[in-house]
Amino acid sequence: MSTTKKAKYSVAIADDHVLVRKALGRLINTFSDYFMLFEASNGEEVIKIINSREIQLPDILILDVNMPGMNGYETATWINNHFPQIKVLALSMLNDESVIIKMLKSGAKGYIMKNVEPDDLRDAFDSIIKKDFYLPDYISGKVISGLQRDVLSVSEKIDLTPKEKYFLQLLCTELSYKEIAQKMYVSPRTIDDYKSSLCEKLKVKTRVGLVIFGIKYGLIDITN
Repeated sequence: MSTTKKAKYSVAIADDHVLVRKALGRLINTFSDYFMLFEASNGEEVIKIINSREIQLPDILILDVNMPGMNGYETATWINNHFPQIKVLALSMLNDESVIIKMLKSGAKGYIMKNVEPDDLRDAFDSIIKKDFYLPDYISGKVISGLQRDVLSVSEKIDLTPKEKYFLQLLCTELSYKEIAQKMYVSPRTIDDYKSSLCEKLKVKTRVGLVIFGIKYGLIDITN
């Protein structure tokens, strides 16, 4: 059975800077497949608009990470719990591993910097709509390979040991590598070995890459 492509996808923006919201809105309306649905200054306003039922739900919600009141983390968590069909794209000036991981763990489908080119923003939209995920290579300053795969073959099995799975879960926290070693009762050198082994198995290069792969393919329980 053939599927009909949606004419246009709706986008909402939550950012406490008026000029940023207005500029993004004008830019989005120039994209042939997308249009601006509404804008908000923080998470509380997003929830109020969505709960009013006066407008359709947005296909994509751009969330500034740092907003007064209800911030990006809290808002993404609320959206993921109540309206998981809304795809959250985190927006920030911060290229920080802990911030990226926390937003993805909160339910964001992607992360993008505020200084991107217009084409990059449109690519992010396209990837989130088509692949349910987006992360550009420049986020960590290194190429994170293997994260833009369309799907994992059902027959493809990721064989991780119980300790590797536990280590992967701990990577999704704010613990340092030293603290993870203490929690697992192993040496920092062993933690390095776990990381190297997982990077080799999952074909990624950084902690962010490991966490994103784990979240994307269900290897990490984000409810913990």
